[in-house]
Amino acid sequence: MAPKRNNVVPNGHFHKKWQEHVKCWFNQPARKIRRHEKRVEKARKMAPRPANKLKPVVRCPTFRYNTKQRTGRGFTLEELKAAGIPKRLAPTIGITVDHRRRNKSVEAMQGNVRRLKEYKSKLILFPKTANKPKKGDSSEEELKLASQLKGKLMPLPSRRSGKLRVTSRAITEDDQKFQAFNTLRRSRATARMWGLRAKRAKEAAEDQEIAGKAAAKKAAKGK
Repeated sequence: MAPKRNNVVPNGHFHKKWQEHVKCWFNQPARKIRRHEKRVEKARKMAPRPANKLKPVVRCPTFRYNTKQRTGRGFTLEELKAAGIPKRLAPTIGITVDHRRRNKSVEAMQGNVRRLKEYKSKLILFPKTANKPKKGDSSEEELKLASQLKGKLMPLPSRRSGKLRVTSRAITEDDQKFQAFNTLRRSRATARMWGLRAKRAKEAAEDQEIAGKAAAKKAAKGK
C-alpha cells in the first residue's frame, strides 16, 4: 500500500520470505506460572527467613538521573563497619554486600547505616543449635513471635506518599540570585583541582619561607 498522511515513510528492508523466519513463543504464560511456583517454593524453604534480602538506597548514576533514588546492589564495607555488622555475617542474615561500591557522600552513607541499624533492631536470629544459644541470638519469647516477611524488605516510600512532598513557600531574593549550573561546575572544578591547588599552595609557602630566611640572613650580615 502507498503511504498515507503525514507519517514516517516506511523503509523496511525485509527478505522475500521473512514471514517464514518469524520467531514465536507460546510458553510465556506457562513460564510465568513456573516462576511464581518457584518463588513460593523458595520462600517456603527459607521460612521463617525473609523471602528477599535487604538492599541499600542509592542514587542513579549520571548527571541526568542522579536526583532519583532506588535500591542498589549491596551495602559497602564502610557502611557495614559503621553499623557494627561483620562483612562475613551480613550475607547470612539477609543483607546484600557489594565490595566494589564506594561511598561518595556522607549523607547517603549515614542513611544506609541507619537503614542497617533499623533492620538489625527488628531482626530475630535463630540459634544454630536450639539447646545452645550463642551471644546475639534472640530469646525464646522473640522466637515464638517470628513470622516470615513476604515482599520487599523496607521498601522506599513512593513519590505519591506525603513523606516526599515539598511544601510551597515564597521565593526569596537569594533563590533568585542562586545559579545552580555555575555552582555545580564550580564544585566539580574544586574537587578536580584540589590536589594541584594544594600542591601550589604548599610550594608557595615553602618559597615564602625560604625568602624570609634569606632576608633574615642578609639582614644579620648587614649588622
